[in-house]
Amino acid sequence: MLDPAAPLSVSNLVLRSKQLEIDAVRHLASRAELVDVIGQLIQGLQRERGVSGAYLASKAQRFADVRLRVMEEVAPLEARLREVFAQHIEPGQGATAKALSLMAWALLGLESLPALRTQIERQAMTAHDSVAAYSHLIAGLIELVFHVADAAGLPSVSRMLVALLHLVQAEEEAGQERALGALLYASGSSNEAHQQRVIHLIDAQERSLRVFAEFAEPALRARWEQQQLVPAVAQLERLRRALCVARPGAALDSDLSDTWFDVCSERINALWHLQVDLVKRLREDCEARILEAQQDLQDSKGLLRGLRDNPPQRTHAVDRFFDMALAPSALPDPVGAAHTGESASLVDLLQTQSARMAGMEAELDAARRTLNERKVIERAKGVLMARLGMNEEVAFRVLQKTSMDQNRRLLDVAEATLSLPDFAFAQQGQRAPKPQP
Repeated sequence: MLDPAAPLSVSNLVLRSKQLEIDAVRHLASRAELVDVIGQLIQGLQRERGVSGAYLASKAQRFADVRLRVMEEVAPLEARLREVFAQHIEPGQGATAKALSLMAWALLGLESLPALRTQIERQAMTAHDSVAAYSHLIAGLIELVFHVADAAGLPSVSRMLVALLHLVQAEEEAGQERALGALLYASGSSNEAHQQRVIHLIDAQERSLRVFAEFAEPALRARWEQQQLVPAVAQLERLRRALCVARPGAALDSDLSDTWFDVCSERINALWHLQVDLVKRLREDCEARILEAQQDLQDSKGLLRGLRDNPPQRTHAVDRFFDMALAPSALPDPVGAAHTGESASLVDLLQTQSARMAGMEAELDAARRTLNERKVIERAKGVLMARLGMNEEVAFRVLQKTSMDQNRRLLDVAEATLSLPDFAFAQQGQRAPKPQP
């Protein structure tokens, strides 16, 4: 550790810069573990959500044993998340106030799980309400993942964080699709409102996965593309088509609820394995960068020690020039001297570090723009939902249609929506699409 009371100097600045870089990577490695644990719990809750909805929709005729088994699997994941949260409240972990607030919200949701499970066991709530309740809890956990990715601030891994965030989001959208589809099939009857939500979730997955593919490493992207060729994907498309084109109130084959759940689970598991590998790659990258930065720190110390022990040749010449016991001699060329020996090494060190940070900052800016665009679009959807009484899928379709009709970017339309005054929404309300129930 460097002494904070040490006087300002070049060496202190260079070494402190390196130490801060190491600290930043260590904090990110810690956040990667947090994301990993959150991801495991999200996957467990997604599965519990799906089987619970189908259990209620089938009037307790299906998924009863699976539901109990899934709850047993989720319990240790809840405990593990609490342990990791406890570690992150330590002062040295660098958690933000927003992160701690989101952790508190997540714990509040976990504390409500026993009551929710009791209601489901007693069939005291609808299948739709159970899916919504689990989704509400999962949304808070995903928001925490979003904040971790947004607050990491380390340019070198920004692309992986953006890819990870959208992969987590796609997995949740696939989980919601699994839950709603299982609910519909298990009920044995089509429902237009739920069909529209399934269609919206299919579109949302494609959007999230496009961003993932843009920012993921080529190997992970190729793996996902290969996954689209497996037979289960074609089977899922057939089940989707049967589900989405059925007339409202039409009969559905309830025996397909198990098939639907299994096929959707295979897709979600493929996404999950990508997430596991991405988090693993993130951790490995952090470890490699910590070692690299520590080596740089040692090299910097050695360089600066060499500077102190071996002053540049020019200083020797100046000493001789002002030594009254010696005859004066010509001073060396200052321009040439500045680019030789150890002095040039320090200049090179600073220039290399500056160039590397500039490149990393440019990459971080690109990743931040992607995250900020997502925030703006989500806020615009929220405004339409709040002021015009739309649900989420209708709000997004309004933004999307406006974007296509006006040949403008979706981001520009979202920003324009946020800038509209209240009276404009009153006028828009007369023309807005009727929200789905």
